[in-house]
Amino acid sequence: MGVINPYRLKVSQLRALVAIADAGTFSQAALELDMSQSSISHAIATLEDQLGVVLLNRGNQGATLTPLGEDITAEARQVLHNLEAITQKAEAARGGTEGQVRVASFRSVATHVLPEVIQQLQSTHPGLQVVLQEHPHFTAVNEAVRQGHADVGFTYLPADKDFESWELLRDRYLVLMPPQAEPVQPMTWQDLEQHQLILPPVVDGCRMLLDRYFKEADHTLNPAYEVKEDSTALRMVQQGLGVTIMAKMAAEPILEGIQVADLAVPLERVIGVIQRTDALLPPPVYAFMDALKKVWQQSGMTLSPVAAQS
Repeated sequence: MGVINPYRLKVSQLRALVAIADAGTFSQAALELDMSQSSISHAIATLEDQLGVVLLNRGNQGATLTPLGEDITAEARQVLHNLEAITQKAEAARGGTEGQVRVASFRSVATHVLPEVIQQLQSTHPGLQVVLQEHPHFTAVNEAVRQGHADVGFTYLPADKDFESWELLRDRYLVLMPPQAEPVQPMTWQDLEQHQLILPPVVDGCRMLLDRYFKEADHTLNPAYEVKEDSTALRMVQQGLGVTIMAKMAAEPILEGIQVADLAVPLERVIGVIQRTDALLPPPVYAFMDALKKVWQQSGMTLSPVAAQS
């Protein structure tokens, strides 16, 4: 047989193959594609003829994919997915995007990043609505995106392999001390042990980072207080009840009188943007991402894509 010319393959053939794989019968696939059964049969027959292989086993109970047919159908799905992405990006670029984009985030990003992005988006796409979902924990953000309840999520990186992700910023952790505390710069492990610690509960994302940070240094974390809200922890520090270790963006604006010190061993959280890798995203999502990239470029930063985790 001669060399197969991939450019002779037709989108209609790939659509027919995927539809049969999903429906299980030629007749049902024809109904779903609003085509005649003979047209579906002809599309598959010509596809198999062009490839020189059998993709489907036909029988009285319907049609099933051959092992090779399963592999080729997976590739066909990806081709159709890419065609959808091309048209969605083109539609978004033409302007006039309407609808909504669902954004999941935790508080500090919602406070310090999203307002400017939403303002930028409204100036270019006034008919587009941002539906903001605030979550107390980055894992809840991940789950909202994974389950399709949100289109875009702001979370901690590295992300799971089922997400496409971009690094947004790196937020370093600070030691926040009462006004009357003796300033020490930077704070060593021995310095921290002299104070009562005010920290988030163990289920909090920042607390998970701190627990790992202390464990790697062979130190035990024994907080005097576990407080859910950052604002409450800051007020307790201001009143002299202890010190807290908090990400800079979460601590801002820092209350009057609170003293700030760096950790002797630096710690930071990497914040990024995620989307589901297999999601067919509507044009408003592309418009939102374009607005985010523009805001970030204007501030002198870059939204960097992150390689998928293995």
